Amino acid sequence: MRSINRSVKAMARATQPARRALARTAAPATPRVASRARSEPASGRFTAGVALGPGGMRRYRLFVPTAVPAGEPLPLMVMLHGCGQDAADFAASTRMNLLARRERFLVLYPEQDRMASAQRCWNWYETRQGRAQAEAALVLAAIDQVCLLHGADRNRVALVGLSAGAGMAGLLATRHLHRFAAVVMHSGVAPGVADSTATALAAMRGRRLPAAQVQDDQRDLMPWPPLLVIQGQNDLVVHARNGAAAAQRWADAVGARAAPARILQRGQRYPMTVTDFKRSGRTLATLVAVDRLGHAWSGGAGRLPYGDAKGPDATRMAWAFASRQFARPRPPSPER
Repeated sequence: MRSINRSVKAMARATQPARRALARTAAPATPRVASRARSEPASGRFTAGVALGPGGMRRYRLFVPTAVPAGEPLPLMVMLHGCGQDAADFAASTRMNLLARRERFLVLYPEQDRMASAQRCWNWYETRQGRAQAEAALVLAAIDQVCLLHGADRNRVALVGLSAGAGMAGLLATRHLHRFAAVVMHSGVAPGVADSTATALAAMRGRRLPAAQVQDDQRDLMPWPPLLVIQGQNDLVVHARNGAAAAQRWADAVGARAAPARILQRGQRYPMTVTDFKRSGRTLATLVAVDRLGHAWSGGAGRLPYGDAKGPDATRMAWAFASRQFARPRPPSPER
């Protein structure tokens, strides 16, 4: 844990100039969230909540667009922040709420507690002691609470994570395969690669391979949700090899094969290499390797740490990917 925190602190020091500039123009964290929520009364509500579970409690933020008729089930995007962030930071960096306002979906931002991690990192790798599983259960409890209290559609839930949040998203999705229609991992490590601090550090440096693959006769019994991986090729925190490994891990689990890669560029944004992994004509995993992108949300708010406005818009990519999966019928699950 201390080694992970030292790595994160080094990354945070590199972003201190941006943080100081932001601090000069913004109020402290809690008032800033309240001010932002009050400034958008006609567009949506950004409310606070708490989820409880065997692992304790976690706060969360929920964005609800306005003018939603009572009883209308809306899709839910679950956003898991990275180290050095909280729910409000992640919302501001990704600007997912702006898209949710226009496209009409709910956005849930579970928040890691400083008592669990000084740098607010999700402990995605602490599986030996069960700490990772306990945190995953708390995220799931927040999802269940939002579905119950705010009418989110349980059949249209997508999980999105950045860095440590991506690691937690991978863990949560593979432990509850039927609960999610889509998963997006941005700058994260494939599930099953690490189970301790030492193995997590090795994985982040690109020195560990994914766990053993699922056998052919198990694939039809393992309906993994489709996965979108977004990975910066200049990432100095989570090595670029991890993006390809995560996509390949998913593809192997569902028996998908890689289609020819294609290079895309939108305007003056960084170019990206896109590889789809398909089975029976359906794309079950997609890898987006972004040239020149470091450890930051692609297309995120450039004035904030962990956002790079020059990258292709990961927020739009995540929603477009999830909405395609929402449109597909899904088999019933005993977990629902």
